[in-house]
Amino acid sequence: MDTLPFALGWDDVRRLIATAASDSEIDLRDRAILMLLAVYGLRHREVTGLRLEDIDFGGQQLRIWRLKRRQPQVYPLIPSVAEILRVYIEQARPSVGFPEVFIGARAPRVPLSGIYEIVARRLRPLGIELAHRGPHALRHACASKLLADGMTLQQIGDHLGHRSAESTAIYTKVDLTALREIGEFDLEGLQ
Repeated sequence: MDTLPFALGWDDVRRLIATAASDSEIDLRDRAILMLLAVYGLRHREVTGLRLEDIDFGGQQLRIWRLKRRQPQVYPLIPSVAEILRVYIEQARPSVGFPEVFIGARAPRVPLSGIYEIVARRLRPLGIELAHRGPHALRHACASKLLADGMTLQQIGDHLGHRSAESTAIYTKVDLTALREIGEFDLEGLQ
């Protein structure tokens, strides 16, 4: 029996991000959130906990406080992610006294505490069937993309902030194309 995939395909990730294409405050914020989830495979609390001081535009670095490791992890700040973060912060983020990057669009203007509905609301009209419709679907998409690009489980685990290879294997179980190719391998009469 087939089960629903946990991960979006990369074309679907692009379609999802494209749902936040306008220059409205909400679209700019949501596009930045979706890109952080997809590119870095962040957990929802790592996104909501991101602070202005964690983004070093000059040094092109992004510092993420990895909850499971209980320590920061520094990433290169990918230009497309840097650009949307810069635009959101400079043009759309409300002027509030909170250090968190992502602020709610309605009063009271406080830091976001959850982002599940942001992802789920943007997935619904796309008609994509998934086992999970929230931020974790993008974490799975990130892991699947890294696996398809040839990264090892250790490298993927490091990228996702995992402490064990078993945790990483869960995220990368959806490489069905590679599994089908193995299953179709012709042994040419070998027993």
